[in-house]
Amino acid sequence: VQLQASGGGLVQAGGSLRLSCAASGRSSRTYTTAWFRQVPGKEREFVAALFRSGSTTSFADSVKGRFTLSNDNAKNTVYLQMNSLKPEDTAVYYCALSERVIYSAIYRESSYAYWGQGTLVTVSS
Repeated sequence: VQLQASGGGLVQAGGSLRLSCAASGRSSRTYTTAWFRQVPGKEREFVAALFRSGSTTSFADSVKGRFTLSNDNAKNTVYLQMNSLKPEDTAVYYCALSERVIYSAIYRESSYAYWGQGTLVTVSS
């Protein structure tokens, strides 16, 4: 499985960006796609997940109400729509995929076997 993350960039506080995570080569029809983010010097943190191809979504408290998830099965792509961006959202965003994760473990990095290369989001104040 290969993941291609894209859509990062520079945006002013209050603005919006949409990140994309395109998957290729997966064998399972049911999988979970998650987004994590990392600031230099800090641990990678969970942002959001689309559980089992869309049955359930989950968001970190810090982004609830501002970020949403959607997917296009025909394109094997998951989108992270980020609205009302804040300077503290600045980070490298990574998408990850798991074909086996259970819901209670979707927040853990170790649950995901496949990772994209990361896309930088910079929010200026």
